[in-house]
Parts: sequence; structure tokens; C-alpha cells
Amino acid sequence: MTTLLLPSLLLIIGLALLVWSSDIFIDGAASVAKHLSISPLVIGVVVLGFGTSMPEVVVAALASLDNSPGLAVGNAIGSNIANIGLVLGVTALITPILVKSSILKRELSLLLAISFGVYLLILDNELSRIDGGILVTLLFATMYWMIKANKSIDPTDPIATETEHEIEEIQALSLQKSYFYLIGGLIVLMISAKMMVNGAVEIAHFFEVPEVVIGLTIIAIGTSLPELAAAISAARKNEADLMIGNIVGSNLFNILAVLAVPALLAPSVLDVDVMPFDYPIMLGFTIAMLLLALPLFGKAVINRPKGFILTVGFISYLVLLYFRSVQ
Repeated sequence: MTTLLLPSLLLIIGLALLVWSSDIFIDGAASVAKHLSISPLVIGVVVLGFGTSMPEVVVAALASLDNSPGLAVGNAIGSNIANIGLVLGVTALITPILVKSSILKRELSLLLAISFGVYLLILDNELSRIDGGILVTLLFATMYWMIKANKSIDPTDPIATETEHEIEEIQALSLQKSYFYLIGGLIVLMISAKMMVNGAVEIAHFFEVPEVVIGLTIIAIGTSLPELAAAISAARKNEADLMIGNIVGSNLFNILAVLAVPALLAPSVLDVDVMPFDYPIMLGFTIAMLLLALPLFGKAVINRPKGFILTVGFISYLVLLYFRSVQ
């Protein structure tokens, strides 16, 4: 077991640095955007919504360059499952979530539509460069729609006021310090992601489990920790709509950007269980989130019982993964 010591340390230290550097990177990116007088709602969509997925993007890029595309694919799909089952579920257990923003209903529907569309795209069990190009095109189209939609919403919409409040709370940094946070955070993010990838690959080889399983579990949960921290913080400040918006944005980015990385850098055949098992489970969690966010008797409340169901569902998925990997 001594051979596991170094990979485990790399994974744990890399994970800690990843969470820390992700916060630094987002603060720097948001502060730079504020100095450039970019609209708060645009910052909310691009930086707060998609910025929390930077760990997944960096991990996917490094894993693909390290000839471990399965780790990258598992990270993308597993992170989406973790964002809903773990992040949304645990947050709802801490405090009930009342969804009020009208735009979130459209964004949730968009997430579900894109999730099904990408499922059809990779139903041939391959990630090709053509698939990568289609995913990147969809990413930019989605970002354009979300920015345009957010600019046109009522200023009194809960997600608009919550986003502006969240941006106001970002520490005031000089432009020079903002760039230092942005670039420094990205550099540490890359170093920590490399540590995580190296440790995860070694652990996968030691236990003789597919790399995609490590990506679906350890790496996915690790890269979802920034979303969990942001979600709990937002929920405690009664910013439920912003929290749901961040999860939706992160999941969209995972499907379109993170999956595009291995497709472009290391085209490959998907793990045999991804399409019949893991991706449909991700779709199931996405449908569950959409149904939970629909208004019932005028309100859309994700209460503690619903949070419990999501959390139990996530734990059950991990148990299924375990039994699958030991067969």
C-alpha cells in the first residue's frame, strides 16, 4: 500500500489547491470584468455561471494531453451528476430553496435539450474532432443566448438582483491585482489539476479500474467542490436563484466545453458503460432538477425531502459505480 502514498498525496494536495485557486481565479476574472465595465448580468453568466467549471476544463485538457481521455469524459459527466445530486441535494438539506426567477425555467429547459442533443451526437460511442467542433459551436451559441436573455430580463427579477449583490461582494482589487489573481489563479489551477490527474491515473492503475470510473467519482466530486461552496454560501444569503443559475451554467459548460476538450485533443472511443449507464443517469438527474424547479401551486420549492432524495440518489449512483468497477 506504500505505492499508493504518493498518488494519494498528489490527489489530496492537488484537490485542496484546486478549490483554493478556483476561488482566486473567479475573483480575479470578476474583478477584471468590473474594471472593464462589463454588465453585471454578463459577469454572472460567464464568470459566476461558467467560471466554476474551469477546474473541469483544466483537468480535461491535462488528462487528454496525458492520453487519459476517459478521465476527462468521466469528469464531465460525473461533475454534472455531482452538481445536481451532491451540490443541489446537500444545499437543499441545509436550507429549502425557493426558485422564483422566470429565466431559470428557460435555462433548465435549454440544459435538458442540450443534454439530449449531445447524447444523440455521441450515441455512436465515439468522441471525434467533428463532435468537438459541434460542441464548441453549441457552446458559443448557448453563451450568446444566455447573455442576450439575461440582458433583457426585468431588473427586479430575483436572479438579476442576486447577481448584482454577489458581484458587489467581490473584494475590490486594483486592475493590476485583478490580473495577478486571474493569471496566478489559472497557473495554480493548472498545477493542481496536473497533480490530481497524475494521482488519479496511478490510483486507477493500482486498483485496476477504468480511468473513467475515477473521473466519475473522485475527480468529479473534487472539481464540484467550488460549486458546493458557492451553492451553500448563496443559499445562506437567500440567493437561491443565483445558486440554481450557477449549477445550470456549470452543467451546460461541462457538457459543451469539457466534453469538447477530449474530442479535440484526444479523439477516442468512449468507455463501454458511459452511454448505456452513466450518461442516461446524468439525464435522469437533469430531468429531476427540471421537475423540482417547476412551480407547484405557484411556488417552486426544493425542500429538505427533495434534497434528501437527490442526495440518496447520488450516493446510490456511487454504490452502483463501486459494484460495477469490482466485477
